[in-house]
Amino acid sequence: MGYGVGMKELQWLAVVRHGQSTGNVTAQAAEEGGAEVIEIPERDADVPLSDLGREQAAAVGEHLGRDAPDVAVVSPYLRTRQTAQLALGDRGVPLIVDERLRDRELGILDLLTGRGVQARLPDEARRRSRLGKFYYRPPGGESWADVLLRLRALLREVREDYPDGRVVFFAHEATVLLVRYLAERLDEAELMAIAHRTAIANCSISSWRREGDLLVPEAFNAVDHLHREGTRPTKQEDVNAAASHHP
Repeated sequence: MGYGVGMKELQWLAVVRHGQSTGNVTAQAAEEGGAEVIEIPERDADVPLSDLGREQAAAVGEHLGRDAPDVAVVSPYLRTRQTAQLALGDRGVPLIVDERLRDRELGILDLLTGRGVQARLPDEARRRSRLGKFYYRPPGGESWADVLLRLRALLREVREDYPDGRVVFFAHEATVLLVRYLAERLDEAELMAIAHRTAIANCSISSWRREGDLLVPEAFNAVDHLHREGTRPTKQEDVNAAASHHP
């Protein structure tokens, strides 16, 4: 196990998925109800946290406050900014919003449930199945490989700006998995195996620490801090929505 490009000088790196959003709640209801479309009124960037999501974010703050990071880099989406602000806003940690941490863009698949993609875009469903999640790019959207390009660039800058630093990202489900791919130098098959068996929980914490010249795993998809603070973990991916958007 090695270290990813642009991360070996960091002392500690963590990724927090945003708290439960109102879009998560709506998406789960749509999937479980057999709908084809997820009826979310806001654009993706403007979906806020639910009340439970705000409780989850506060629990993250209690955990990180024990050993505060040097900087938090935050997706510009409202749900992630709210999560970061509730967790760290009064602790003196700089919050830097960076569009390269935004959620993966799904193009024409946006707001369709898994059933909706099969019914309305069967050719895309077949193409996705053939190419796989890592390389499949929906028209107008991004593949996981595309997201990796912006993550690599961001991580190089973070390393240069905060050598020996403690850095936390507030971002999205795919970010957690793709940072693990980079930090642990996984290949596509290893990443997909993890993705297939893991539902990234809202306000979970995944982290890596430096040991010598290596950045080694410390925690993955951890939610113990939520239980300690008496709030409930949630996992949007409990529903069968492999092709849909999970705000």
